[in-house]
Amino acid sequence: MPTSHAPAAPYALPISRPSLRAGSRPTLTDRFLAFDAEHPYVYRILERLTADRLAAGATRVGLKALFEDVRWQLPGGVRGLNNSFTALYARKLIEDHPHWAPAFELRRRRTP
Repeated sequence: MPTSHAPAAPYALPISRPSLRAGSRPTLTDRFLAFDAEHPYVYRILERLTADRLAAGATRVGLKALFEDVRWQLPGGVRGLNNSFTALYARKLIEDHPHWAPAFELRRRRTP
């Protein structure tokens, strides 16, 4: 039976389980998945902020600006909210809301 080897969507998140190998350091994806699992409210805030900006007429949304909004909205901040997670959050937002894809500029990922 032939199989399709179509490339994954450019915004698709990597596998949702850690990719740790014995003796290796956690990858960016591993750290993101752990952070997201521990702080699911961060994603919900980013989702709300994105929806609000798009509803207000924005055609582009920058996750770094949204991260700063999150930092201001949470009184004690969020320990571990790493700016390196912005692209992964953007991909997750697009995965959950494909109609938002034109609002985000994504680049090809070079590392896991």
